Amino acid sequence: MKHRSPLAVFFLPIITLGIYGIVWQVKTKNEMNKLGADIPTAWLLIVPFVNWYWLWKYSEGVEKVTKGETSTVLSFVLLFLLGIVGFAILQNEFNKVGDQPAGVAVGTPTAFAAAPVQTPDVAQPALPAQPITNPEPPVGPTQPPTVADTPPAPLGDMPPAPAPGPGPDQPLPPTPPQNPPLV
Repeated sequence: MKHRSPLAVFFLPIITLGIYGIVWQVKTKNEMNKLGADIPTAWLLIVPFVNWYWLWKYSEGVEKVTKGETSTVLSFVLLFLLGIVGFAILQNEFNKVGDQPAGVAVGTPTAFAAAPVQTPDVAQPALPAQPITNPEPPVGPTQPPTVADTPPAPLGDMPPAPAPGPGPDQPLPPTPPQNPPLV
């Protein structure tokens, strides 16, 4: 079973106005069916009164997947009466199933010893400290030169910029004659 946070399973249905609760039930139903449960299609959730049957079959799947740690009656009561609180409690039980190695019953204590890390007997030579440089990309037939590849022209070779308007020593251009107002 996929490991999910019980707090997320509690709060997300509130935030999504119940949609995540349905999504969670469908996803966990599929995961339990892969582990051998026999839960019918989740479309039965939207049919009044038939959804009680579906919850009972889901609860039977919970008992099968948890290998009896959570009974059918308990999971049905959690789902039917407590709603999202029951989702979070059952998700905690599913996390216990997901944490167990294959073939080990739920609730069986397991000891996981860390395997020693083997290192090679040959010492690795230390690399000299060198600055990291980014070489220029090659310019050739596969990569045409770009504007960034051309060096800037020296300032002395640039032509002077044209003046934006008449200078202080030039007279202003004549103004066009204005028409007299019509009376």
